[in-house]
Amino acid sequence: MKLLVIGAGMMGSAAAFDMARSAGVEAVTLADADIERAQEAAKFIAKAHGKKGAPVRAVAVDAADETSVAALMRGHQGALSAVPYFFNVALAPDCGLSPGMASVLAGDLVRRLRAEQKLSHSGRGAQNLPKPAIDALKLYVGGLPKKPTPPFEYQLVFSVDGLINEYVEPARVLKAGKVVQIEPLTEPEEFRIRGFRPMVAFHTSGGTSTMPESFQGEVGECFEKTLRYPDHYKLIRGLYDLGFFSSEKRRLKSGEISPRELTSHLFLEKLSGEEPDVTIMRIEAHAKKRVLSYTMVDEYDRRTGLSSMMRTTAWPASVVLQLIVSGAISRRGGIRQELDVPADSFLREMSRRGIKIRFAQARR
Repeated sequence: MKLLVIGAGMMGSAAAFDMARSAGVEAVTLADADIERAQEAAKFIAKAHGKKGAPVRAVAVDAADETSVAALMRGHQGALSAVPYFFNVALAPDCGLSPGMASVLAGDLVRRLRAEQKLSHSGRGAQNLPKPAIDALKLYVGGLPKKPTPPFEYQLVFSVDGLINEYVEPARVLKAGKVVQIEPLTEPEEFRIRGFRPMVAFHTSGGTSTMPESFQGEVGECFEKTLRYPDHYKLIRGLYDLGFFSSEKRRLKSGEISPRELTSHLFLEKLSGEEPDVTIMRIEAHAKKRVLSYTMVDEYDRRTGLSSMMRTTAWPASVVLQLIVSGAISRRGGIRQELDVPADSFLREMSRRGIKIRFAQARR
């Protein structure tokens, strides 16, 4: 298969890295408006894989030029967009970490509980089944520095525009089985996982993607919360309350600027870094006294030089695209990660790439 990646930043280059080493991939095209960045990434990938990897060709393209992008897509069996969210057109949307991997795993937990409940209620009429059948689907995800330092205790691990968007847009969740929108940065709760200091989990936008619609009526509560250390959460919540994420232009003596523009520049200046990172994810499905879960703790890979966020965001996207092109995902049109991606194939591919995801079940 011949694959195209649009965007040669952190996630795009990591996706191309994964594709080039995958069996069945003949060639990869890595496109970016900055041809030098695409060429640098292609050289890095070629050096890392040597003769064992598929060739990666760097080309220049403006993601905002739909005609040029459409022309570039011809001759490829699949294309992955790794550009900022405002350029994207959805085909198989939200194939990263969360939404993406988290959605696939959440869908698998729902199917497991659904199968268990079907067996336990065999012989009873469908009208007698409890509604909703699953009490809660809880997703906790965070990309953090391995060694957080004050005062920020955070390091940028993906697009600053995407990060701020998570902090300002409403979160879509299920409450009492119905889809509702709630304010971001709300309902903080303590989150604990072995080996790390206590964290704060809170609502941000986008993480649930299509899950509220997919599971409405079957799942009582469904949400995704972002993980941060407490001091960072307090900082972000304060900036939000003061209006530092607002896109409304403010007139100053020196000209016009929006608070969000200024905050973006400051985040890039103060929060950028290259220290090792860690990605933490826990997906929980609660049904009566039963809790099924998937847990992942992934760290920066010194051997490849790829951050954990690059591995856990770009590689799932690469895997889903390859499953589509190979026919392992038969559905065409809009694909929902939680419904259409086969979890067993997905987990197998993640394991092959060294991403360790642990399944567990317990009683409350």
